[in-house]
Amino acid sequence: MRILPAAALALLAPLPAQACGVALALMIDVSGSVDTAEYRLQMGGLSAALRDGLVADALIAEEAAVTVVQWSGKSRQAVVVPWRRLDSIEAADAFAAAVDAAPRAWRNYSTGIGEALLFTANLFAKVPECERRVIDVSGDGKSNEGSDPSDLRDALAASGFVINGLAIRSDVDDLGAYYRAAVIAGEAAFVMTANGFDDYPKVIKRKLIREVTKQVAQAD
Repeated sequence: MRILPAAALALLAPLPAQACGVALALMIDVSGSVDTAEYRLQMGGLSAALRDGLVADALIAEEAAVTVVQWSGKSRQAVVVPWRRLDSIEAADAFAAAVDAAPRAWRNYSTGIGEALLFTANLFAKVPECERRVIDVSGDGKSNEGSDPSDLRDALAASGFVINGLAIRSDVDDLGAYYRAAVIAGEAAFVMTANGFDDYPKVIKRKLIREVTKQVAQAD
């Protein structure tokens, strides 16, 4: 029997799977302040961003695990696209298509950011292999029902989460400042602000690139 040298055996051995660099949960506001057109701008903007070459390349390089959560009031949070590993262009395109196909979970009710954060944080138990845990919160208003996010964010950060915000300016003054003061947390957490829902598609693309590629400065 021919015995292969150790170097040859090493070449034949299966390569270890690349670790998941980041688990990213995308939280989409579907509370009563978001009308049908604004909802479509959010979901369509998100799917377009996921198809963008720079975003897709960044997610694939990290072999990111991504999920989408729609949220509204205190007891209204739903996973509309379950966790998927984005390890190829095909996987990224399929995830974007799933975002396009996802139905709206609710059309009314209040804004419960704290409850939505708790719900979303619990989902990460399904992706324990990922190095970083990032929650991406988009919304157009301040929390007005359920747990106060400012009472939860420090505990979530201490548990290893990074919470970033995308504040969509509407009728709420200083929403970006509110997100900075009450919502975001964790190492290098940041807020970006969209000047209304029409601006959301452009901003979510920039935000995804920044989240996935470990940027460090805070921005508005």
